Amino acid sequence: MSNQDLERGAAKNPPNTNPNANYSSSSYYIETSEKQWTPWLVPMFVVANIAMFIVVMYVNNCPNSNLGFGDKCVAGFLGRFSFQPIRENPLLGPSSNTLVKLGALKWNKVVHEHQGWRLFSCIWLHAGIIHLLANMLSLVVIGIRLEQQFGFVRIGIIYLVAGVGGSVMSSLFIQNNISVGASGALFGLLGAMLSELLTNWTIYTNKAAALFTLIVIIVINLAVGILPHVDNFAHIGGFLTGFLLGFVLLVRPQFKWTERHHLPPGAQRVPKYKTYQYILWLAAAIVLVAGFTLGLVMLFRGENGNKHCSWCHYLSCVPTSRWDCAN
Repeated sequence: MSNQDLERGAAKNPPNTNPNANYSSSSYYIETSEKQWTPWLVPMFVVANIAMFIVVMYVNNCPNSNLGFGDKCVAGFLGRFSFQPIRENPLLGPSSNTLVKLGALKWNKVVHEHQGWRLFSCIWLHAGIIHLLANMLSLVVIGIRLEQQFGFVRIGIIYLVAGVGGSVMSSLFIQNNISVGASGALFGLLGAMLSELLTNWTIYTNKAAALFTLIVIIVINLAVGILPHVDNFAHIGGFLTGFLLGFVLLVRPQFKWTERHHLPPGAQRVPKYKTYQYILWLAAAIVLVAGFTLGLVMLFRGENGNKHCSWCHYLSCVPTSRWDCAN
């Protein structure tokens, strides 16, 4: 894209968390007989993102919009679906103007033109076909497995709410560029995987190895966000939102409670959840509501998050001798 566009990068593949799969000694599993759901929502999300990209390219119509400019459209044989010149968009996609027209996240439009719907619409747009494929591959790998375990309602809520959470944080700290992409929502799924592991700690085996693997994957993905033109604030906001939602929505009952019907008469009854699970649930719910409320109030009052945190801009771009983060 041009130097005013920010894409939200794709998350790398997480460790397998399917409780009914066969594992080596280095992986982990859950010893329960919980129902396995048939995933359909995540595939629908993938289809919706691809369909939206096709619509964006149709509206973009590079041969018509690029008249009078020296650079030719890429893949011109595609007609109006051809891509903007590489110099303008190296990710093989539409122009910035087209993305803004169709709902890209832009601080000025959200705050001063009261277009709050962009906080949601931007998660369905992608800067180019490379951006789209990377995000959709990550969504399939992460999302389908989670939907199999927890069902479409909980995973759908985490995906959508985390996407908006990423948009809110992005708007608070990035006010001069546009931002598009589903990776705030994808990082929300990664965050939910981490909190699910923590809140259901006692029913996992090989938990330390699983925790280490998941943390390494999350750190690597967040580290990629310090490159220029990658919206790491959307990643961080989505991750934090999903992390808190995981404590609220992905709590599993104790193994002994799920197998209570097989216990002998007179056996000691166990509670469905442990005390620490209730504490984490309540604390996460309070922080989530308070954080969203504070973020939205600051955003629509036109606050700039960088004024309240002088070092936070380094979370999204670290200047080096090879690139400059000033823009």
